[in-house]
Amino acid sequence: MTEHPTSHEGRQPLAARPQERARPRQEAAAGLPDVPAQPGGTAVPGTESPAAPGVPAVPLGAGAPGGSGAVAVAVSPQPSGGGGGTSARREGERLRFVGAATRRIARGIDLDEIVLGLCRATVPTFSDEILVYLRDPLPVGDERPVAPFVLRLRRTDRLRLTDPESEELVLVPDPDPTPAAELCEVRSGGALAEVLRGVRPVFGDSAAAREALTELLGTDRPLPGGLRAILAPLRGRRRVIGAAVFLRRSERAGFEPNDLLVAAQLATHTALGIDKAVLYGREAYIADELQRTMLPDSLPQPTGVRLASRYLPAAETARVGGDWYDAIPLPGSRVALVVGDVMGHSMTSAAIMGQLRTTAQTLAGLDLPPQEVLHHLDEQAQRLGENRMATCLYAVYDPVSHRITVANAGHPPPILLHLGGRAEVLRVPPGAPIGVGGVDFEAVELDAPAGATLLLYTDGLVESRLRDVWTGIEQLRERLAATAQLTGPDHSPPLEALCDDVLDMLGPGDRDDDIALLAARFDGIAPSDVAYWFLDPEDAAPGRARRLARRALARWDLEDLTDSVELLISEVVTNAVRYAERPVTLRLLRTDVLRCEVGDDSPQLPRQRRARDTDEGGRGLFLVNRLARRWGATRLSGGKVVWFELATRT
Repeated sequence: MTEHPTSHEGRQPLAARPQERARPRQEAAAGLPDVPAQPGGTAVPGTESPAAPGVPAVPLGAGAPGGSGAVAVAVSPQPSGGGGGTSARREGERLRFVGAATRRIARGIDLDEIVLGLCRATVPTFSDEILVYLRDPLPVGDERPVAPFVLRLRRTDRLRLTDPESEELVLVPDPDPTPAAELCEVRSGGALAEVLRGVRPVFGDSAAAREALTELLGTDRPLPGGLRAILAPLRGRRRVIGAAVFLRRSERAGFEPNDLLVAAQLATHTALGIDKAVLYGREAYIADELQRTMLPDSLPQPTGVRLASRYLPAAETARVGGDWYDAIPLPGSRVALVVGDVMGHSMTSAAIMGQLRTTAQTLAGLDLPPQEVLHHLDEQAQRLGENRMATCLYAVYDPVSHRITVANAGHPPPILLHLGGRAEVLRVPPGAPIGVGGVDFEAVELDAPAGATLLLYTDGLVESRLRDVWTGIEQLRERLAATAQLTGPDHSPPLEALCDDVLDMLGPGDRDDDIALLAARFDGIAPSDVAYWFLDPEDAAPGRARRLARRALARWDLEDLTDSVELLISEVVTNAVRYAERPVTLRLLRTDVLRCEVGDDSPQLPRQRRARDTDEGGRGLFLVNRLARRWGATRLSGGKVVWFELATRT
């Protein structure tokens, strides 16, 4: 439960005349009062929230956060005579108040804003205090409410009128509010359940209403007598979702019968607004979850490359889009870097993006060339339906050869930031977007020197209503070069800071589309840390593999791993020789771990199984699984690679 006092920041106190201060508040007419009057007795034009009877004239919405919490106001004298005209005028003021209050409630987007709008519109104009109870949990749409029926106090606003020694009436937040029950379980067949079932607001003077208020607010809370309380059920489109309690204190005239209509209007607009806010919140949650599951939870940590990424939605109200990025480890310590952009930024675009991303991951697992991956993505986009257009850039980095192979499908070209601070836009074939059909894609192979940074991005970063795409690319290149100059010629800028700095280039009018950003720092693997051999598929191959591995480990000062490496290499090479028809490849890589890769031309992947006591084989992968830090097998277009890793003891 939170307290939100009403205040008037910046308003000057109005001194009340002594004869007005002495006049009893009970002499004010009941119901909604006049708007603040000018000296001639005419209403102040444009006033949206007239003051309530017995309460000084306070503008609607006074008390926004940040106010001082107290304001001095004066009580306006009530006009005399003209009963019929006064009644008509009061009804007009009541209608104006309802219009202003409902507009304020309707301005809220989320649940808290709507409830706050109700409280600020009614206190102190309509009531001295309001308590808003909502169902806990709130049902969403057509889902069945959770039993039992529990109401939770969502918000309360209270005001207290004081009469200090000075000639002013000061409106201040109540420093010691009367406690109210925060949770209330609505008993089936009880008085509160009957009032809520009736939907219409009721005065608190009847026996049933008083019993319902006692059940709702608790037995420790004293209730005002007479027509000083209104209990208004909050009914959404399908069911009651809460209740609002309007209270007036003894210093003020009680509610009028027509005030029930006012309470009904406020309750109806509030309940329908809450219903829509809950539905909107559920839709926003679903959209966020959809977008989150479509993008990688975390980036892998492949050997020889460091990665960082960013994703920004097009706007807070449209948090889904068709942009995506991915980093996929490949056999041979390579990594595939992917960034794509499906046309539009809607739920449909996000769904298509998810299908294309899954397809790209599957194709990458087959170790197809980049241009072939784009070709199959193009076919998949056509199968998804007409006008399923997307751009995509697919690159494969090899840390051993320090080369990168890039294929493009209508996507903005990547930018390579060299170690010395020079930034260049890579010249890659533009290609046609995915989904066009009937086009060929080309791939180019480029140098990827150690220390360089490759930046892949979507057009939302470089294109907007204020600039074309090539102007944005040039600005991005200049921004990367300027950032690299700050770290000096011998050091590359930190990846995370580089991504943040790139996004800082976006101006107020540059967010027309969602943005995906993937940065890759090429560390590479030095040739001295790589050992590579070909082995003929013969019985002597496992023994030769053990000898070669022993020499490499001695050269790298890793003799303590010799026994484990020899045992595991012997098992994996033996299995490869059994099925291979062409020479078997053996490669050792020394980085922060020792990685061994054995490749052959057989597409059949090994599977770990439990060997029986009478079996002579079937225990090789069991040993690999027990001794290796990690291991796996990947199918290639021309065979497979089985690899394992061992931790190096430094």
